[in-house]
Amino acid sequence: MYLLTAFLAALAVLLNGCTYAISSDARRQADRTIAFSDLNADPAKFAGKTVILGGVIVQTRNVKDGALIEIQQKELDYWGKPRRTDKTGGRFLARHAGFLEPLIYAPGREVTLAAEVAGTEEKGLAEEGSLYPLVVSKELKLWPREPRASDRPGMLDPLYDRYSTDNVRGY
Repeated sequence: MYLLTAFLAALAVLLNGCTYAISSDARRQADRTIAFSDLNADPAKFAGKTVILGGVIVQTRNVKDGALIEIQQKELDYWGKPRRTDKTGGRFLARHAGFLEPLIYAPGREVTLAAEVAGTEEKGLAEEGSLYPLVVSKELKLWPREPRASDRPGMLDPLYDRYSTDNVRGY
């Protein structure tokens, strides 16, 4: 009996680590047929529709009714995580109903969100006169930072000494 309980607990932990970024309820509500290029071309056409988008944060600013995040759109992978590529469909703004710490929701961080299309915003956070699609966040997933390749030990480097103090970075 103990082995069965341990097996089921381990299986639950394993499966929990392999879930999509957005809840199944939000995914069911989302219209997956809306391409970002179509949304970017005519946001008013899709007003009120729920979409799943993701990308890299350009800037976060708290305003009186929540937070506004400017995001550079990226294609999502199988798990809903933004792909690490230079290919982008453009930028969009996400309004979030609550305070977001700008040092945590910082430029360069990856996010995925389920959101309702609200139209356009006449200016971005940094540029006057830019028209960006505006969405209102229903669910927001901030992805953990991944270490740069230069921060990882060089296990394949024949000169790498894992016991040397010279390998420790002082920043």
